[in-house]
Amino acid sequence: MNSFGIKLRFSTFGESHGKALGCLLDGVPAGLDIDEVYIQSELDRRKPGKSEFETARKEADKVEILSGLFEGKTTGTPIAMIIYNTNQKSKDYTNIKDIFRPGHADFTYFHKYGIRDYRGGGRSSARETAARVAAGAIAKLMLKKLGISVQSGISEVAGIQAEEFDYEAAKSSIIYALDKKKEAAQKEAILQAKNEHDSVGGASRVVIKGVPIGLGQPLYYKLDAVLADAMMGINAVKAVEIGDGVFSAKVKGSLNNDQIRAKGFESNHAGGILGGISNGEDIVLHVYFKPTPSIFKEQHTVTTTNEEVDFSLKGRHDPCVAIRGSIVCEAMAALVIADMLLLNMGARMDGLIRYYSH
Repeated sequence: MNSFGIKLRFSTFGESHGKALGCLLDGVPAGLDIDEVYIQSELDRRKPGKSEFETARKEADKVEILSGLFEGKTTGTPIAMIIYNTNQKSKDYTNIKDIFRPGHADFTYFHKYGIRDYRGGGRSSARETAARVAAGAIAKLMLKKLGISVQSGISEVAGIQAEEFDYEAAKSSIIYALDKKKEAAQKEAILQAKNEHDSVGGASRVVIKGVPIGLGQPLYYKLDAVLADAMMGINAVKAVEIGDGVFSAKVKGSLNNDQIRAKGFESNHAGGILGGISNGEDIVLHVYFKPTPSIFKEQHTVTTTNEEVDFSLKGRHDPCVAIRGSIVCEAMAALVIADMLLLNMGARMDGLIRYYSH
């Protein structure tokens, strides 16, 4: 499947070393002002090659909107966007043409389809997430009109955990670090792994503010379930927590319950979601990325004919994929919330009456 969402649905296309990649976003209401500078700025946050903490592959990631707009506003028709690849080095992958890279999707793609694009992983490459960020930027423009914001930052690198969550500080950090006091150690861990031809994992903390009560479609399209689905669909993500997450399994109900007063909830252990429906509190997610599987140490693997070999990888790769992955988490969260807002419009009869009785 290459599509996501119900009312607000997007499909992506393209490969890491193909001519281009992009997306088709359908379901955006007519009349939304589209700020193309803002959309490009979101892609700039995710694009590769900005610092020594990322892959050396430099791509402008210039997005071009092909359809769905008239005089700067959405028309209610599908919005097509394209991003051309300009800095492929496919020759770096010739040595793995018949080899499965450990930790990558090479093995499973080949056995599922009987063919694979070995140039950077083809469709399975995280390069595809640029298209998700483009779609997510439009979703963010929708949410902004309703006073809803999505922010993220790096809360953990190589086991070095943030103790403070400063989203403004993360905006000015080259690794989007949420805790200034931990940033230097996190940077050092990334560079050390890079110098050792290795990689490290990390985690992104995402917070969605201003979400109204009532989003989510129980029982089988719950808000938390769909958010988890969206995050787990991002390359290299291996775990997602909502609210207190795993810690909830370690405490008693008396500590985990978010007690309520007339002014609202006294805590937010649930992460803003109860019964699969938003409760008006901040929605909080922790998204965990594995270490980038593309490392430059010699490794054991097999060929497409199941011959055992040792090999060393070439190419340009992120020493910590979580950094740029954090921006993708934001985009997917925005797309989920925008979709849920559209779905929720038909939840109550009085809402339909108000809309159609003017």
